[in-house]
Amino acid sequence: MTSPLKIGLMGYGFAGQTFHAPVIAYCAATVLAAIATGQPERARADFPDAAIVPDLDALLALDDIECVVIATPNDTHFDLARRTLERGKHVLVDKPVTLSAAEARTLAALAAARGLVFAPFHNRRWDGDFLTVRALLASGELGRVTHFESHFDRFRPQVRQRWREDAARGGGLLYDLGPHLVDQALALFGAPETVTAFVRTRRDGATAPDYVHLVLGYANHDAVLHASALAAFSPRFVINGTRGGYLKNGLDTQEDQLKAGLRPGDAGFGAGNEAGRLHVLLDGSPGDVGTETERVLPTVDGDYTGLYRALAASIHDGAPFPVSPQDAVDVMTVIELAMQSTAEGRTLPFVCAG
Repeated sequence: MTSPLKIGLMGYGFAGQTFHAPVIAYCAATVLAAIATGQPERARADFPDAAIVPDLDALLALDDIECVVIATPNDTHFDLARRTLERGKHVLVDKPVTLSAAEARTLAALAAARGLVFAPFHNRRWDGDFLTVRALLASGELGRVTHFESHFDRFRPQVRQRWREDAARGGGLLYDLGPHLVDQALALFGAPETVTAFVRTRRDGATAPDYVHLVLGYANHDAVLHASALAAFSPRFVINGTRGGYLKNGLDTQEDQLKAGLRPGDAGFGAGNEAGRLHVLLDGSPGDVGTETERVLPTVDGDYTGLYRALAASIHDGAPFPVSPQDAVDVMTVIELAMQSTAEGRTLPFVCAG
């Protein structure tokens, strides 16, 4: 049996404490071997078996660490990931992996040259609703997709004093939730032909974008991606096709469960996702009168440990990591085009830069 992947976690703020440390520690394929943080007391209390070190240099000096997970402010990702790869260790980087497509390409090239894994942390591919949507589209039950809409909205009218809401540090919803929305769309449909965007600041006192509306143009449909900090009501997915449609409300449960102290493997973890509704044509063909039916479509359980199992398989067994370095480059390319589209008020072509 392959031994668990020994991981060093760089950063123990919100992302490190919520999305990384507990999932790494409770995934059978990984071990949380060390944490680099300026909050040693909190980290030591939460994970007494992990080595607690002050910074990346100390983390990289630990010989048994095979992979470093970067969970620090967005504007530090590139430098920390570059230094990790240069020291010969695999790296997983929280989203956004960098603040530009050029930096993402640099990390991808460096990892490839050294035979290392550069893994983007797009954990929302393991959301239960996304897994459900992916299976639904693969089944063909909706026919050809004519409209796809994905929302990641919240109602947070008060601006908080934190780096996530500081535009100078890569804060704001375009860099926070935008990578999840874009990555999911690219995973389903591939690279778009065009990008049209409306990136705005809506809340009183906000300095970083808190309203993001992207339209990715494909040959036969548009993918509308939306994130807002002022949305009290919002769907999660709306999909229409030539043979029916799908509606899903409510976000995946895993984030709230992790915040509440539930851990992977606990009863109910990943479960409790709101079901969707499916309206489809049973017989006949588009344009003909057929029998229609509407039913509840259960949402499968989410599984964030799936990302870390895939990371261990990639590093130990050479299996391709489900989110490729090129995926990271493409996501950042779309985000850069979104900023340009907003500034220029026009639709831009997507040009894939490998």
